[in-house]
Amino acid sequence: MKHFGNSKLASAIRLGLAVGALAAAGSAFAQDTGSSNATPDSAKKLETITVTGSRIRSVDVETAQPVITLSQADIQKTGLTNVGDILQNLTITGQPTFSKAAVLTSNTEEGGQYVNLYNLGENRTLVLVNGKRWMTSLNGYTDVSTIPVALIDRIEILKDGASSIYGSDAIAGVVNIILKDRFNGVAVSGSVGQNEGGNNDGTQQAYSFTVGSTTDKSSIVFAATYNKTSAIWAKDRDFTKYTYGDFDRTAGYSGTGPWGRFTNPNDGDTYVLNHTGDPNHIGVGADSRNINNYHDGVQDNDYFNATNQMMEQLPTELKSIFTEGSYNLSDNVTFKATGMYAERNSSTQVAGYPLTSTSQPNFPVYLSGESYYNPLPGNDLSFARRITELPRVSSESAKSLHFDAGFEGSFDFLSHAWNWDAGFGYNKYDVDTTNTGNINLLNLQQALGPSFLNASGIVQCGTAANPIALNQCTPFNILGGPSASTKEALNYIMAREHATDQSINKDFTANITGGLFELPAGTFSIAAGIEHRGVSGYDQPDEMASAGYTTDLAAGPTTGSYTTNEAYLELNAPLLKDLPGAKSLALDVASRYSHYSNFGSTTNNKYSFTWSPFDDLMVRGTFAKGFRAPTLGDLFGGGSQTFDQYTDPCDVQFGSLSNPTVAKNCAAAGLSPTNFHQLDTAGAAVKGPNQQGTTPFVTGAGNEFLQPEHSTTRTLGLVYSPHYVDGLDMTLDYYDIKITNVITAIDANYVLDQCYQYSVQEFCQAFQRDANGQVINLHRGNANLGWIETTGYNMGVNYRLPAFSFGKFVFNMNVNYLDDWNQASTNDAPVINYAGQYGYNHWRANLGLDWNLGNWGATWGIRYYGAFLDQCFSDTIHCNKPNYTSVNWGYGTGADRMGATVFNDAQVRYTLPWKGTIAFGMRDIFDKHAPNTVNAYVLGYNSSGSVDPTLDLGRYIYLQYNQTF
Repeated sequence: MKHFGNSKLASAIRLGLAVGALAAAGSAFAQDTGSSNATPDSAKKLETITVTGSRIRSVDVETAQPVITLSQADIQKTGLTNVGDILQNLTITGQPTFSKAAVLTSNTEEGGQYVNLYNLGENRTLVLVNGKRWMTSLNGYTDVSTIPVALIDRIEILKDGASSIYGSDAIAGVVNIILKDRFNGVAVSGSVGQNEGGNNDGTQQAYSFTVGSTTDKSSIVFAATYNKTSAIWAKDRDFTKYTYGDFDRTAGYSGTGPWGRFTNPNDGDTYVLNHTGDPNHIGVGADSRNINNYHDGVQDNDYFNATNQMMEQLPTELKSIFTEGSYNLSDNVTFKATGMYAERNSSTQVAGYPLTSTSQPNFPVYLSGESYYNPLPGNDLSFARRITELPRVSSESAKSLHFDAGFEGSFDFLSHAWNWDAGFGYNKYDVDTTNTGNINLLNLQQALGPSFLNASGIVQCGTAANPIALNQCTPFNILGGPSASTKEALNYIMAREHATDQSINKDFTANITGGLFELPAGTFSIAAGIEHRGVSGYDQPDEMASAGYTTDLAAGPTTGSYTTNEAYLELNAPLLKDLPGAKSLALDVASRYSHYSNFGSTTNNKYSFTWSPFDDLMVRGTFAKGFRAPTLGDLFGGGSQTFDQYTDPCDVQFGSLSNPTVAKNCAAAGLSPTNFHQLDTAGAAVKGPNQQGTTPFVTGAGNEFLQPEHSTTRTLGLVYSPHYVDGLDMTLDYYDIKITNVITAIDANYVLDQCYQYSVQEFCQAFQRDANGQVINLHRGNANLGWIETTGYNMGVNYRLPAFSFGKFVFNMNVNYLDDWNQASTNDAPVINYAGQYGYNHWRANLGLDWNLGNWGATWGIRYYGAFLDQCFSDTIHCNKPNYTSVNWGYGTGADRMGATVFNDAQVRYTLPWKGTIAFGMRDIFDKHAPNTVNAYVLGYNSSGSVDPTLDLGRYIYLQYNQTF
């Protein structure tokens, strides 16, 4: 018979859950520690531990909160070298707001990786390292890619809210990354791998060195790591080299190509330079000074496939050093300190800037009528031309510095053991960004101003009567295209930008836990603590860009700070034991009071229970209140320009006019239901949904009056380990998380949909339309709006089969079923249910089989992403459900049902006689790459190809080696 109060069974269950969880991390497995009957409890010293989600130390690892654990050995079996990639494969992890494929992202989160539990947003998942808060950006995002995988001992993921224990941000859950703290000897490891998509395509390297010494009195560990991932280019794969993949290889081309065009002030027509190029190949242009070398209107070959110059996934490089030490000052007091420095370097490249005379509306630039290169002398010309000679490159260096030190100890009080700790933590996160490829508008104005051919046959700025020195200005033949550009002119007009960003977190904590008295069923225990935290930071954009003198997105500076004082109390009461229908019953109550200097106070409570009606079964449940405080960016963000990608709901081809409400509201705005089109940068009707706007919108302005978000979490679960099937463990948990007063950075599509589809007037007032009906001056910022609620089920099965002569086997399965994911923009707005749509698959599952025999081992895993509804590309393309309609759909009539995607992974490993281990593995064995989906592009997850950035781009092969001495 199995008892859930028994530490032996609890360990077995934890093992089972860890193994099951590892399927979610890429089908890797925890080590089989052998039969649970190997050692009787009476022969073991029961040692108390703390499990993520509770501060009370206990001999039981199974708590009311659902927690899954990934060990270092488990992580190595995934073949992954980045914490973000490992966690992204959990079945409860949703689509990333920022990813390694988001090369169009223009903020300090660019290049990092973040954890998005339950699709509730990365800044609603609290990331801890060794139980302490880790560094975050100004917007509250924790870049887990700065934590080297080689330093990790294990990762614990709490799958429900814990604000009563940890404070702000722990709404969706908590990720606690526990680093190695005790080590004897020396260890080195290395891993190399590469996608099969091309030469040096997505190559990954990871190397680590660890040395340590442990005695009865002290321990010290030092480690250094190096990780590098090379770029993946969109042009190297057919399904990523076009904006919409195989749906339509011409849709999504930019209307501003590499060949100059201008508007003739005499007849109002658009003229484009004759050339030999096409959207995918840059050719040679004609003489731009001769008006006869131009054709009237933008033709198909004048468009440009911008993905030819874009990365699909960005390259990164991580270097880190880490040390942790402890010293026993006495039998009951220990001093501990940890230090880590990590530097992540990453870069992105996107296509050259689509330059127009009004790229910055407040600083227009025209081709002077006195320019040597003007085909209509005497007329100032409005122009457009993509500067393909200068791809835009953003290089980011993110430096993370962590230090913590403190004392911990134990003592006896009231005949019970007590533990305490007190310490200080310091996190500093610096981001240094340099950008090239944008255009310096001040220099461009000079370069397109008056110019002449001097006596030496050189084109010079100014006039013959009033020349500008050659070393002060270089004329630019903007209409001539790439074949007419000179290195000197490009160097003169290119902007070189530099921006800095910093956030600092200082944390003082003190905690105590122990038993107060005995109840008939066990010890009544308590935990309490206090915390003082100070958060400060700034974001200083490039001065030229901020002033609007470059083609980069103009942004204002951000600076701010706040402090918080908090106290918590947790009580655990074992109420019943060894009674009919109640082998055990325990309650846990926790409460946390938080006072913020900027908005005031909040108190959040959590109530949990565990109940075992009989030996094999445990029932667990929680009810918790939580909150997320506004971040520095939410409160003090300077705001910035953005060229949003959006679909005008009133567009006759790609809009939502099949929705009667949309049609009515568009007609009321004076837009024709039969011939209104959203226009591209060439002034032509867009050829696909979600096209980039032609004028900048404004996003991200801070709101100092923001209030915290509030959440309510309910979970109810079963843990079943039948005594009649040795080695079988099963879990089933229901979750319901609702967030109100949501702090929202809304996008352009959301603003337009709320106005036209749902008639929410506050959104209709957030934009204007120009004389041609095009959307302009759209403002989207931060606000406390509406609510979000998600419900679903987690199921885990782990079966450790009996040992056979041909090896030991462990089977596991981890499944998440998303029942609902509801959102309302305001309390009065209609509710939209995204469950079953792209990014919100109803079903996600991971299955795995692990085999061990002597020195040999192997793993086979399956990752399953269920079917979903995608937006139709058009009425006839990528639209297998043309008559589909639903109040929750949001895209008018028609949808495309995408079938399930399945990836297979495998690894074979061998333990060598000299304490070495070698492993060979493949991910996505059958080369089942991510499918093209319209919504992947619509939601801006990546730059091109309309592919899910969380899924594989094809087969990945790797080799690992680990050696200890």
